Amino acid sequence: MTVPTLPGQATDRTDGRPSLGAQLLRRKPLALMAAEADAGTGGPRLVRSFGVLQLTMISVGATLGTGILVILGESVPLAGPAIWISFAIAGLAALLSAVSYAEMAGLVPVAGSSYSYTYATMGEGMAWICGWCLVLEYAVSVAAVAVGAGQYVNEALAVFGSVLPDALSQPPGDGGMVNVPAVVIVLLATVLLVRGAKESAWINTAIVAVKVGILLFFCAVAFTAFNAGNFDPLLPMGAAGVSAAASRVFFSYIGFDAASTAGEEARNPKRDLPRAIVLSMLIVTSIYVLVAVAAIGARPWGWFDGTEAALVKILEETTGQPWIALVFAVGAVLAIASIVLTVLYGQTRILLSMSRDGLVPQVFSRVSRRTGTPAAGTLIVGTAVALTAGLVPLGALADATSIGTLFAFALVNVAVIYLRRARPELERTFRVPFFPVTPILGAIMCIYLMANLGADTWITFGVWMLVGVAAYFGYGRRNSKVAALRGGEHLDVPAASHQS
Repeated sequence: MTVPTLPGQATDRTDGRPSLGAQLLRRKPLALMAAEADAGTGGPRLVRSFGVLQLTMISVGATLGTGILVILGESVPLAGPAIWISFAIAGLAALLSAVSYAEMAGLVPVAGSSYSYTYATMGEGMAWICGWCLVLEYAVSVAAVAVGAGQYVNEALAVFGSVLPDALSQPPGDGGMVNVPAVVIVLLATVLLVRGAKESAWINTAIVAVKVGILLFFCAVAFTAFNAGNFDPLLPMGAAGVSAAASRVFFSYIGFDAASTAGEEARNPKRDLPRAIVLSMLIVTSIYVLVAVAAIGARPWGWFDGTEAALVKILEETTGQPWIALVFAVGAVLAIASIVLTVLYGQTRILLSMSRDGLVPQVFSRVSRRTGTPAAGTLIVGTAVALTAGLVPLGALADATSIGTLFAFALVNVAVIYLRRARPELERTFRVPFFPVTPILGAIMCIYLMANLGADTWITFGVWMLVGVAAYFGYGRRNSKVAALRGGEHLDVPAASHQS
């Protein structure tokens, strides 16, 4: 296609290939993204089968339960009884970014989520960095959540007087050899995703209903043992402790953006994606704060230090009925399976978009004619994540995930500001309220939470970025399809030609 020249775009070299600086700044046209979503790329396209219910449940399924079920015991010692405030702070930061995601999802309803939004606004260089962070966010968060499955499998087996040995329920470094439950859950989710996205979405919806039910059931039981004295003193570790815990439990909100990766599988993405993202964040934040208050009310904050599967233990000690703990533990395993399923789904769609642009190998964008899913890419990702979940401890995974996610969220807030200024004529089915204050605060909150993460996490992030730079120059730089566009093809067309 031939399109008019717009100011501010980098120019090409005389040989038709952009210089490094020009390539890093080259933006992908919104019209080209929309065309690829509608037609696919050299093969069958993804199937549009999701309504607002399925999209909301994908977002809730990918988010709800992670921090409460898996890392509550690690977070309470940082904040003390004020852990519920930490959840509220992290929820506010996530909500500020969520409304930016909602605007971008309605504007650019494609599978790439914040990677695609960044490509359309800040160019290939920042898009690659964002995509590389998303690989860290999605793949590592799946592994981190799956690691917690071993704890709850053992809690369920303990009712029958049996537990898995540490060698089979803990990774190396935590006293074991391999976390078998974590590996099994990831592999089962992989198989289900390969079979079909629609089937996976309905199974996830059913599991989310179970997950919400068991968390509300926990609250009902925990409030029978509520002791207001457990909240005194409220801030034993000071405001710094609350901030540190908020940075860690932000991991609990990772996943709401999974709905935005379903842009090419939603029946009416411009209308339903923004609704699903905002609605899911309100549901998740409300339940997290409620469960945190109930847990602290039932047990003093020092009790949580080093306690695994804390909610199950509270139920056991409060009721004295093993069967209640069994029901909750089984429900928790299902909840973890729901998170693994939906976040793994998001990871495969991010890689599909990056592969479509030539920045990662083409195998990740091949859609199966039989199932309508990126089957080969899903199998590759699922195998890699299963190995990570089985062999890497939880703590290192959770913090590394948070920093990559916060960086990606900050970029989405900037993308909203950029497109409001540069392309005000574009049709927006959802608009961020109180613009530009909301996206500015969203970006600031993300940076603030990043700053509260430890030095080891920053080192891990730095190493991951260096690996990403090497991968870009080793593969993406030479294979970028946007960089290969000639003349004015990489410039966006007037909005009227691609609105819908």
